[in-house]
Amino acid sequence: MYRQTIEKQTIQEIKEKMEQGLLPQWILTDPSIYEREQEKIFARTWQFLAHDSELPEPGSYVTRWIVDDPILVVRTNDGEIKAFLNSCPHRGTMLCTADFGKKKSFLCPYHGWSFNLNGDLIGVVAGDKVYGEEMKKDDWGLRPIAQVAAYQGMIFATLDPDASSLEEYLGGMKWYLDILLGRSGGMEVRGLPQRWVVNTNWKLVLENFSGDPYHVQSTHRSTVELGISPKDPLYAGYGHQVVLENGHGINVITAQGQGRPERPPYQGLPEEMWPLFESNLSKEQLRVFAKTTVFVGSIYPTLSFNSPVHGSEGHLHNYLNFRVWRPLGPDKIEIWSWFMIDKAAPDDYKEDAYKGYISSFGPSGTLEQDDTEIWTRVAQTSKGYMARNKVLSYNNLLNYLMGFERVLPDENFPGPGIAYPTCYLDAIHRATHEHWLELISRD
Repeated sequence: MYRQTIEKQTIQEIKEKMEQGLLPQWILTDPSIYEREQEKIFARTWQFLAHDSELPEPGSYVTRWIVDDPILVVRTNDGEIKAFLNSCPHRGTMLCTADFGKKKSFLCPYHGWSFNLNGDLIGVVAGDKVYGEEMKKDDWGLRPIAQVAAYQGMIFATLDPDASSLEEYLGGMKWYLDILLGRSGGMEVRGLPQRWVVNTNWKLVLENFSGDPYHVQSTHRSTVELGISPKDPLYAGYGHQVVLENGHGINVITAQGQGRPERPPYQGLPEEMWPLFESNLSKEQLRVFAKTTVFVGSIYPTLSFNSPVHGSEGHLHNYLNFRVWRPLGPDKIEIWSWFMIDKAAPDDYKEDAYKGYISSFGPSGTLEQDDTEIWTRVAQTSKGYMARNKVLSYNNLLNYLMGFERVLPDENFPGPGIAYPTCYLDAIHRATHEHWLELISRD
């Protein structure tokens, strides 16, 4: 058999290649690797579920997923956010099938058991007659998710009761999330999260958003030809690539280069909002925010974000796109994509920004189609005999050598993390894959 397993291809061998700036291609779509990732990564890390604005009042709920586990997220009568396995403990059927809504209680469609917003079992059809007094309702409530926490309105959960706190897990990324989410007093989700399926691997798409502005000039060449993007091949490389702990990373792209006109500060957001930025952010955060055109990065392992500037000069708009790469297998993902914008922004600005998001990063958007076609091709080639065979003489190693041991960090960058003075770099990729190896190597 040519399929390599993690036992045959030892951890040490993979580590040695990574230390050389190389990555064995077979690890991208191998089924045995994926099985190990489910246990060692997805079940033990913090996963994004929802934004606070999606649960505006008591009884509001949304249904989400952590890989194959269905999750029910609800706001209780006390205003608390709770999350449960979306499965009735009686016979296991999915309790709530709607994507979102508002309820006073949840009724199982199979045998009629009912549960309140706190997950307590409150009703059993003919309970006294079929179960007698022996059955204790307190023992049969909904099964809570191990930990639920929020930061800047973003609601996360982990299936691991022993995982470190969310704030500790986010680490230095909190500094950048404060800019993206807390700059004006809060964000809101507009519309519903869009979903679509792509035949690719979750590591590939995470990598694309984490640290790959280098692909923009080639993959999105049509935007250059249409005059939407500048012709300067380095324009997406201007700025800083920042490596953070726990596999996280962000690119702070200034996109100023040859022939690029000076753009207004704060990603072109309306000037009447600037006093909010000045009251909510530190001087260092303001300095970074003022000169940045695009923030793009990832919170490991399955959440990415993109905060771009779209439109023509004088009609610029900015928004925040959060997206979850939900794994459906070693070579299939479901993309969940949220549009978020400052609550304080004018209504007409919000509408223009939403239209820009749909046309660019919606499932039929121009940039999205460019990306997904490439992602599927990478997954296709990574499943073949040559890419996955280590025994033969084929070179199945991928190149992660951009900036390897030659680009030094910028010690004057004001934000946390290791910041490099270019976004055309594989520093985040190398750090992310090293973290991946650390996680799947755990007992």
